[in-house]
Amino acid sequence: MKGNTLFNIVGNTPLVKLNKINPAKNVEIYVKLEFFNPSGSVKDRIVKHIIDNAERNGLLKPGGTIVENTSGNTGAAVAMIAAIKGYKAILTMPDKVSEEKQNALKAYGAEIVVTPTSALPNSPEHYVNTAIRIAEETPNSFRINQYDNLLNPEAHYLTTGPEIWEQTEGKVTHFVAAGSTGGTISGTAKFLKEQNPNIKVLMPDPVGSIYYDYFKTGKYDLSSACTYHVEGVGEDHIAKAMDFSLVDEMYKFTDQDAFSVARQLAKTEGIFGGGTGGANVWAALKLAETLTEPAVIVTIIPDSGVKYLSKLYNDKWMKDNNFSV
Repeated sequence: MKGNTLFNIVGNTPLVKLNKINPAKNVEIYVKLEFFNPSGSVKDRIVKHIIDNAERNGLLKPGGTIVENTSGNTGAAVAMIAAIKGYKAILTMPDKVSEEKQNALKAYGAEIVVTPTSALPNSPEHYVNTAIRIAEETPNSFRINQYDNLLNPEAHYLTTGPEIWEQTEGKVTHFVAAGSTGGTISGTAKFLKEQNPNIKVLMPDPVGSIYYDYFKTGKYDLSSACTYHVEGVGEDHIAKAMDFSLVDEMYKFTDQDAFSVARQLAKTEGIFGGGTGGANVWAALKLAETLTEPAVIVTIIPDSGVKYLSKLYNDKWMKDNNFSV
């Protein structure tokens, strides 16, 4: 009997319509459920693509070590694939990453290095700089380099974009996705705009990220960078994988916006996603309010709420951090 491997089930995730949370009569909102990927997030797409390329080009050799900086989801994809292929995985992350995510990486056998969320991009303690240093010091290592590796958006150009186009039968009019590395929004938007240049792309960005100000003014201030709780979104430096020329508009959102909508999705739609998924749907709903013509909005639920049971789905944590529940 010929069996599938986990690699064969990366991608081709479901696209489902929001039926209760969307009040707009002429606007349909669809969410792509990326937690159906084998390690539980959208990041399986890019890690598979980057590692396949590294193996083909001799950059990652048998017995090697994969090193990466992560907010947890890329790390889970790396750790899963390392376990399958017999690589070692060393993953660096800021200390705001949920305990569930950290424990998942350990379950796969990965080594994790936790760094201060408050560390600035020029600090040696910043989780990206820590990963770079570890990769330089580790023989036979390969770093995914998700923020600056153009194979990141390419993975979405080759998979996520075509899937959305096919699943909507070419009827998609708007694409909404927050960004950290920028790979999901950049690669998907590039493909969709090539199919139909009239498709509009909107990017929500958390208060405390530098992307919104950079998009609007070309400048940014690091003094309050990344002072927010939502994980895996926004940034304190400009990633090379992020292509702002493909973004038509950006919205600012708060942690409360993201967490409230994520919790509402679970209770009204049965969609159990993380904070970034909540932010994406929040932005899609705000966008829908501005539209007067019929439209089809597609957005992303990058990961599962299972990864945040100790945080945004924990009433005590929410109250302790001054969020309403």
